[in-house]
Amino acid sequence: MKKIINTPNAPAPIGPYNQAILVNGTLYTSGQIAINPKNNELVLDSIAKETTQVMENLKAVLIAANMKFKDVVKTSIFIADMNDFTEINKIYATYFDVETAPARETVEVANLPKFVNVEISAIAIK
Repeated sequence: MKKIINTPNAPAPIGPYNQAILVNGTLYTSGQIAINPKNNELVLDSIAKETTQVMENLKAVLIAANMKFKDVVKTSIFIADMNDFTEINKIYATYFDVETAPARETVEVANLPKFVNVEISAIAIK
């Protein structure tokens, strides 16, 4: 049976979806972008601040499902400009231990919701 995961500590969905779905111990998160859930404003000051907000939003969803970054087995990173990869990767790396880091793909795309620069989703298992 699927359980809907939603938390006020991450941005509310901007379409017909939920922040995450938990099924049989596996959590599937929706892509997170850099919306600050406290004021509903985009954080676009720099790619570092934007990525940090994305990761904090993802962290909030994981916590709502009683999970942590160590439970993440797969992430998908979508970026608007591959030239931002190094900075995004640097921030992303602070949330995972190298030894237990998840599988991942990083893809440059033409556009992202609200024309942000980075979106990250995850799959976690407990």
